Amino acid sequence: MTSNASALQLRPATEGDCAALAALSIEVWTGTYLREGVNETFARFVLDAFSTRHFEDLLQDPREVLIVSQNRVGIDGYIRVTENRTSPVGERDTEISTLYVQPRHHGHGIGAGLLRAGLDYCDTNGLGAPWLTTNSENTPAIGFYHRQGFETVGETVFEIDGVGYPNTVLHYAG
Repeated sequence: MTSNASALQLRPATEGDCAALAALSIEVWTGTYLREGVNETFARFVLDAFSTRHFEDLLQDPREVLIVSQNRVGIDGYIRVTENRTSPVGERDTEISTLYVQPRHHGHGIGAGLLRAGLDYCDTNGLGAPWLTTNSENTPAIGFYHRQGFETVGETVFEIDGVGYPNTVLHYAG
């Protein structure tokens, strides 16, 4: 699948992408959420949550769809759509589990293109409007999702090693 923007090349993720997806995820997650250093808890979480094996397993799961943005050198972003995962607020059951773009590529339409591809996947496959969460302090992401047609509908808590972090729940409103 290719977007309308000539430089944006979107395609389904393959097994050969798993190491790049892991590295990109670690870069984005640590750069976004670890502002005061890396401790043992966060290091273990990141290395477990974003391992190459984790992405290999996702690609084998029929409920998971990963679409990558491929530039001339490699992957600069991806979206992950998960079917049959109920929103903590409401009745929706398709989640946009992840939308990551390397920070140096922000502002070039990659995130919007990936999100559009994920929404098109949901629509084409009769999955209905998806939901997602983002850290409640991640105001740039919340603003991005609002501009793309999502509405804030509530809050939930994301837990790491018994510590809760507030997350904003958003539903796609079109």
